[in-house]
Amino acid sequence: MSSESHTGLPQRPPTLPPAARIPAPAGPASPASVPGPRPATRAHLPGLERFNTAPAASATATLLSCCGSRRWARRVAAHRPYPDLGALLAAADEASYDLAAADLDEALAAESSSGLHPAAPAAAHTALRAAHAAYEASFGHAFVICLDGFRADEQSDQVLAGIRSRLTNDPDEERVVAADELRRLARARLAHVVADHPGCPDSGRPDSRPDSPSVPV
Repeated sequence: MSSESHTGLPQRPPTLPPAARIPAPAGPASPASVPGPRPATRAHLPGLERFNTAPAASATATLLSCCGSRRWARRVAAHRPYPDLGALLAAADEASYDLAAADLDEALAAESSSGLHPAAPAAAHTALRAAHAAYEASFGHAFVICLDGFRADEQSDQVLAGIRSRLTNDPDEERVVAADELRRLARARLAHVVADHPGCPDSGRPDSRPDSPSVPV
């Protein structure tokens, strides 16, 4: 089955019916199969409390700093209060999957290309500017990528590799990829804000603070 909707946007991941789900193995798990620590989505988060109780206009403004779709922001704000971070991020994902084509256009138009740290070599600045220009000429919007899990010193290479790889997509294929990267990026930004970090984390960019996991470039 195709993973794209009739609008060309990604659909929610399919869930298996109960009979098709694979049962968990009996007995103790082997050391290799024991999962690592998970984020504490039910931890006490003052930032989440403030978000839940903020006036609608303030909550919407915070959400718009994470994703530029007004429909997305209004929808996530309208479903407050959220009991924990996991519920908030699930609602953000759900709203992202339901974006119409015009909503996605609005969100992508709010993103901007960024450069490297000023100390980076001149050749690297030139290569990145050329890559951005080629991408924007092909698709009409800034290149968007979530760099969750990559170290700061890996991000520039990932950005260049991502642009070069995605330039081979046709417009419909790239729209689906960009929509999913935007969803992941909005999710990471929102988690950052609710975790009580100041402001919206554009700091995953190669030219910003190293504490954020994501980046529009």
